[in-house]
Amino acid sequence: MAAKPQHHDRPISNIVIVVAMQTEALPVVNRFQLTEDPQSPFPQGVPWVRYHGTYKDLNISLIWPGKDPALGVDSVGTISSALVTYAAIQALQPDLIINAGTAGGFKAKGASIGDIFIISDCAFHDRRIPIPVFDLYGVGLRKSFETPNLVKELNLKVAKLSTGDSLDMTQQDESSIIANDATVKDMEGAAIAYVAELLKVPAIFVKAVTDIIDGDKPTAEEFLQNLAAVTAALDVAVEQVINYINGKCVSEL
Repeated sequence: MAAKPQHHDRPISNIVIVVAMQTEALPVVNRFQLTEDPQSPFPQGVPWVRYHGTYKDLNISLIWPGKDPALGVDSVGTISSALVTYAAIQALQPDLIINAGTAGGFKAKGASIGDIFIISDCAFHDRRIPIPVFDLYGVGLRKSFETPNLVKELNLKVAKLSTGDSLDMTQQDESSIIANDATVKDMEGAAIAYVAELLKVPAIFVKAVTDIIDGDKPTAEEFLQNLAAVTAALDVAVEQVINYINGKCVSEL
């Protein structure tokens, strides 16, 4: 069954938060006192996890792709995120999707460690298909759902996001990211945007900067060093967004 277009003129009541890593998910789970669903709405055998609960007037589900069954690490990247987003929309019929997560930032574009951004545009930087029109499909540029009132009220920064399946960055990736005019870089956003657009569900993206890509520290080292502190900041930002959304219609965001 395909997801139905949502009614933007009634108060939001059902939210799905998609989070790639357990470290990013648990502070939000604890803040909203969500509990793991023992009756998973997902196919048997997949590692995907749903936490859910109510907060004010909202039903909140946080979806985490879980650990890779063979290797035991977070199932990061575009494939897992796209799959869980699709499955969550089908099973839970949300009014709104929030993708909350960490990202690398570019100091040349004004990003600093701990900055929180609402994303205006998502695109890919590692789907290179140098054939006319296929090249545009590969980049997959999509506008995020616009939330001018939320951005103004919470005084959040707005930026463009570039997504790829690698933590590091090749020279070709860098050229594509510059072409995408991106301030932040992650491993799931554009894939979630693709699914949300396909199934006609508004999606917003809240990204917190863990590492400076054009800085002098190795990306993996800086990411791990800042992950705990930045996920705490992300958690606070998600709470602010949820509090703002409560009682509002999608069209009022």
